[in-house]
Amino acid sequence: MQSTSTLDRPEAPPETSSQTWRKAFKDIGDAFGQRQLWAHLGWQDIKQRYRRSVIGPLWITISMAVTCTALGLLYSQLFNEQLSVHLPYLAVGFIIWGFIGNCINEGSEVFISNEGLIKQLPAPVSIHVLRLLWRQVLFFAHNLVVYFVLLLIFPKPLTLVSLLAIPAFAVLALNGAWVILVVGTISTRFRDIPPVTQSVVQLMFFMTPIVWNYDEFKTNPNPVIAERAQLAEVNPFMHFLEIIRQPMLGSPIVWHHWLVVGVITVVGWALALIVLRNYRARVSYWV
Repeated sequence: MQSTSTLDRPEAPPETSSQTWRKAFKDIGDAFGQRQLWAHLGWQDIKQRYRRSVIGPLWITISMAVTCTALGLLYSQLFNEQLSVHLPYLAVGFIIWGFIGNCINEGSEVFISNEGLIKQLPAPVSIHVLRLLWRQVLFFAHNLVVYFVLLLIFPKPLTLVSLLAIPAFAVLALNGAWVILVVGTISTRFRDIPPVTQSVVQLMFFMTPIVWNYDEFKTNPNPVIAERAQLAEVNPFMHFLEIIRQPMLGSPIVWHHWLVVGVITVVGWALALIVLRNYRARVSYWV
């Protein structure tokens, strides 16, 4: 057997050759350029989940409707609130939280669950992020049917300000992308992270004003309850919830929620770009 001299072998690229800002941005750009691929894969994920089902993805809407109705009936009685007020409040919060929670929980395994594609298909890692994000957008669209049905049952005074819900959801999706990228990369390297994220998401569900009305507690006659309710402002999830829920319910817009969300968006994407720059090339080895 003829041996190959070390001089004839191609020199291995330095470890930092892939750690450049140009390649990080190129990864995102190339992923957007292949939108037909991740859009198709995202839709196929939903179809595959409800394969052989008679009504298919409509189960998403039915499941959300049943959950919101049951919890709305329960908590409206526990908090002594009108069902016409509490049920839409809870339903909208639940729909938005479904998007947030799934982006975090499924995002922690976005690269792990796509191990086969990552190893066999030479594609930007951002494609898997966009695939998951698109799937969650489709879930959100299915669940919005519950919101429109509630609008027919309990009409709300919607105005042009209600259209703010559209850019608000766009901002939420933008944040979902960086969360998926960061959490997914860390979880690929440290496999103990996914169970931790699931526990944190479950805990934050109860700490976020979804089934309980933040405004009602904040204006409670008892000063102790009102003061403690304001601690919810520390919860970043509440601000993302409110920038969408307020216009959807026709409530007055509180602009400091937008300010907090804007700061989180900038900081989050800065962190995501650093992670993408430094660890993008290692994902295929970690899976």
